[in-house]
Amino acid sequence: MVALGGGDPAGVPAVALEELVTAGVADIRCAELVAFLTERGVQHDASAPLIAADDLTAWRLVRDDAALVPALAEEALAARATAQALGRLWEITVRLRRDCPWDREQTPATIVPHTIEEAYELADVALAGPPDAKLVDELGDVLFQSFILSVMTREAGAGDLSDVAEGIAEKLIRRHPHVFGEVEAATTDAVLRNWEGIKRDQEGREGIFHDIPASLPTLLQALKTQKRAAAIGFDWAEWGGAETATRAELDELVEALARHPVDGAEPAADVRDEAGDVLFAAVNLLRLIRVDPETALRGAAGRFRARVEGAEVLAAEAGADFGSLPLAEQERYYRAAKARLARPPREGAR
Repeated sequence: MVALGGGDPAGVPAVALEELVTAGVADIRCAELVAFLTERGVQHDASAPLIAADDLTAWRLVRDDAALVPALAEEALAARATAQALGRLWEITVRLRRDCPWDREQTPATIVPHTIEEAYELADVALAGPPDAKLVDELGDVLFQSFILSVMTREAGAGDLSDVAEGIAEKLIRRHPHVFGEVEAATTDAVLRNWEGIKRDQEGREGIFHDIPASLPTLLQALKTQKRAAAIGFDWAEWGGAETATRAELDELVEALARHPVDGAEPAADVRDEAGDVLFAAVNLLRLIRVDPETALRGAAGRFRARVEGAEVLAAEAGADFGSLPLAEQERYYRAAKARLARPPREGAR
């Protein structure tokens, strides 16, 4: 397998061309280069043992057929194939910005809601199971968001996609001295401490709670706030301390409710404050046991929804309307649905 670059005659590597000319015949899998290679004495023969293709096609052939041996190291070929694909996407994005009325009218303010929506759709698929073709599709949607916003930064003179890519590459190298430098970091905690220290000392981040966007979802905002405090050592030594603190905060909420019973009006200020403390403490506990609160809560909401819908089905099978039943009966069907969902499927069952 000989890789020919991105499909442009001007980009054919000299080494690849020399190998093909020496062979004199090849199965050329790039229509744009057939005439170019023929003029240089390379005959196209679909039965030839030597295959020549553009980088992206070559990588896909090698990736899918272990019998094919690339003349280039596989990781180098994968990098070149990725560059070709990203280059094509950039060209498409630039053309859409120029020629499509909808894309032409967009601004960062109008694109960002789509970016957020695509990010959540990606998260749903990524959390649903092992990586698959659907995840690849959703990754493409999010990637396009980066490209169209990069076109806008270029228009504003703030930099283009090459600056975006080079900037994050340099940042990753700088923040991983244990990989690209001489720093030692044998644990995840050590990596995170180094990370926060680099951001403060080398990147000019000021204050303990630097750069926590106010627009973050509240669970993520709480989590990042706690991580910033932990980076300077203000943290529980183990999760038991956070568990005790969470119970204490719940007790304080109960005490506040005793002072200000719920009567249908707006809750008292200290009830709201104590309720917030309970949530914040729970996030801290989850952080220390390495559970992401956002995904954990999404999972809990999904399980609750499935159980209630299952209870509704069970009630309907018994000739009852779940929504009209007394709470005790609803609870009975709910527990039955929970038990059914928890049972592993029978072998051979669909």
